[in-house]
Formats: sequence, structure tokens, C-alpha cells
Amino acid sequence: MTTNRTFTMIKPDAVANGHIGNILAMITNTGFKIVSLKLTQLTVADAQAFYEVHSERPFYNGLVEFMSSGPIVAAILEKENAVADFRTLIGATNPADAAEGTIRKLYATSLGENAVHGSDSDENAAIEGAFHFSGRELF
Repeated sequence: MTTNRTFTMIKPDAVANGHIGNILAMITNTGFKIVSLKLTQLTVADAQAFYEVHSERPFYNGLVEFMSSGPIVAAILEKENAVADFRTLIGATNPADAAEGTIRKLYATSLGENAVHGSDSDENAAIEGAFHFSGRELF
């Protein structure tokens, strides 16, 4: 069976609001295998490095502040067509535009606090996963 991997973070808003269990259940109930998982907190420097691609965007400083404001859950997920299928599961960035039944429709509170991050390509999934997990943390 051909599989691929994607990376996700349950963001500080969803962690603070007690949605970790429900989000992980949605992930596994839709056929994803969790191959790496941890509760951690990004420092400001970590968040700056992770979101460096957005450093020239007007929302960058707020994003860094938000993502370093509390614990996150980082995970690497495995499934055929993982990146595309996970992007479908999480829904549109703006929860007001997200499809019914998606993670963001159910658990996001705003465009800025949208509950989860999902990699947008296989290449970024590998880069983002390696940012958060060492080789011995991958299964």
C-alpha cells in the first residue's frame, strides 16, 4: 500500500479550549495513522522560524505571538493522499468559509485562531515534520 505523510499542529486556541481529544478522534476516524505525536510549546524564535515564509506578510507578528502563546500538539500523520485528504478534513482557513463537519468549522474561533495547521504540500510536510520531530521520534 502506498502511503504518504503530512504534518499538523493543533494550535493554542484548540488546546486551551479542550479540543485535543475530539480533533485526534476526527483524524483517526477518517483513516489517518498517527506516526508521531507530542504536546509542546513553541518559543517566539521557534514560531518565527516555522512561519518564516510569511515574514513579510502583515499577519506575521500576530501569528508568531499567537503560536507561541500556549501549548500545541504536533503530529505526523500517514495515509494515502495524506496532504490533500488532511486539507479537506481541516477545511478552509477561515472557519466561516469551512465546510460543515470539518475541523475548523467545528473547533476554530476565527480566521486567526483556526484550531489546526495542515501542510500544503508533500515537500512542506517533510520540512515541517522534521522541524518538530527528531529521527528517533518518527515511527
